[in-house]
Amino acid sequence: MCLAIPGRIISIDASDPLIRMARVEFGQVVKEISLAYTPQAKIDDYVLVHVGFSISILDSVRAQQTLQDIETICILPSSLVSDEDA
Repeated sequence: MCLAIPGRIISIDASDPLIRMARVEFGQVVKEISLAYTPQAKIDDYVLVHVGFSISILDSVRAQQTLQDIETICILPSSLVSDEDA
């Protein structure tokens, strides 16, 4: 199973036109992400990130909803998750 997480672009390094990189914020975590698959992405866009690559641009409403859903899942009591679900 693959997992992609939405994050917000806070800066872009376009010093090398062939390798555009961005600093992407995931809550309190900031990571360097390749924009190779989303060259049209700009600062303050939300992007869906998988293994260090931005794979699509999300609208802010959808990105915020996804982040809220992830937060909800993370705070579920472990008693609600059976061993069969893991």
